[in-house]
Amino acid sequence: MYRLFFQLIFKRMDPEKAHHLAFRWIQLAVRLPVLRTFLAAALAPRYKELRTEALGRRMHGPFGLAAGFDKNAVAVDGMTMLGFDHVEIGTVTAEPQPGNPKKRLFRLVPDRALINRMGFNNEGSASVAARLAARNPVFPATVGVNIGKTKVVPEAEATADYVTSTERLARHADYLVVNVSSPNTPGLRNLQAVEHLRPLLTAVREAADRTVTDRRVPLLVKIAPDLADADVDAVADLAVELGLDGIIATNTTIARDGLGLTSDPKLIAETGGLSGAPVKERSLEVLRRLYARVGDKITLIGVGGIENAEDAWQRILAGATLVQGYSAFIYQGPFWCRAIHKGLAARLRNSPYATLADAVGAEHKKVTA
Repeated sequence: MYRLFFQLIFKRMDPEKAHHLAFRWIQLAVRLPVLRTFLAAALAPRYKELRTEALGRRMHGPFGLAAGFDKNAVAVDGMTMLGFDHVEIGTVTAEPQPGNPKKRLFRLVPDRALINRMGFNNEGSASVAARLAARNPVFPATVGVNIGKTKVVPEAEATADYVTSTERLARHADYLVVNVSSPNTPGLRNLQAVEHLRPLLTAVREAADRTVTDRRVPLLVKIAPDLADADVDAVADLAVELGLDGIIATNTTIARDGLGLTSDPKLIAETGGLSGAPVKERSLEVLRRLYARVGDKITLIGVGGIENAEDAWQRILAGATLVQGYSAFIYQGPFWCRAIHKGLAARLRNSPYATLADAVGAEHKKVTA
């Protein structure tokens, strides 16, 4: 049903306009008590076997919404209603910014992919913090807050920019993510180099601890799939050294070659980060490499090209405690989470693992057994 709707309506609309229209429908639905109760029952059934503990939180399951969909924390309840077990909002920058000029979001339908060069369009950390503070949750939710660098801030002043966002947002975050891997802010990916990343993460950790004194706010870093293997190893080692709580692997890719893309070459040539099915293989490779390096010392979150329960299951076996998605939601619609939860529960029941936690990293443990 949704796929027919997508073909007839959404596919003919500008992707960003379609995104905002879907957002309005979700926000409207969650404001209507009877409708939201019905939708949550239909779209977000709970499976006891999928209950997950991660980052100091108990969640209904491991599957969450990746950053980028809800940049300003306006639809946390709506996305929870649709079945996401956690919602990562952002990316939020210290100062409000409009992002890059439109048109900046493109669908590669034959490849089940998106290209975006949004450029961290958001209302700024002060506004988002105020919205989170004023939240009166309809559904219990784990909310991650993803922060990035304001575009006009020079690279040399990036740390102070991240600290400002941390001071405003940390108290409202169930976990905090430092995004240094978007390709759409000039110079941002340079911060993934360990010599830049170490002082940045140290400053953000100190700011979070200084701001929130009654609990520890888990801190993670999100990395790109385009890092060389040696750089992935270096980030993994740094995360353990600094006592980081986790790594999110991975963000979008700037690569185009070797991904088997079949869409219109003009679309493929658009600048920006590519997400969706074509990044699946590399994202999984990075995740496997990270787990082989850090094991269970920190929490890994797998994201990138997850389309179905099998994809999510493979990330868990590869070492991900949590998994996230975004692009496939555009193509598969509101029953997507339901299908992933149902499929994950079936795979766990048919596996040799007693719990989902037992399955995390299981493919590595078989090799080393």
